[in-house]
Amino acid sequence: DMSTAQQRVVVLGASDNPERYSNMAVNRLLENGHSVVPVHPKLERIGELTVTPDLGDVAGPVDTVTVYVSPGVSSTMTDRLIALAPVRVIFNPGAENPELEAALAAHGIETLRACTLVLLSTGQF
Repeated sequence: DMSTAQQRVVVLGASDNPERYSNMAVNRLLENGHSVVPVHPKLERIGELTVTPDLGDVAGPVDTVTVYVSPGVSSTMTDRLIALAPVRVIFNPGAENPELEAALAAHGIETLRACTLVLLSTGQF
């Protein structure tokens, strides 16, 4: 069951601003025992984590990508997301991208429109 197993989670659009949901998600994921790979082009560190500048630089298997960037940004990453081949991609509120969701689904990647923080707090992550 994915909801109890430790996952390797890419946070796309991770922030170092504690006010941002994408920063809260990084911290909640860590608290829940997950391995977190924050991705942001301009940040070097978030807390003790090293930030990966580009989705294409993420190596190794990924269980979940949680998306906190706008559709305009995520649409430019379709090929890199497909190449990463995560088990699933979560589109947080405001990040919904129907074209990208369809492209991922066509490659057998599960997509979900949900708030990562809610999934974590209800044990459904």
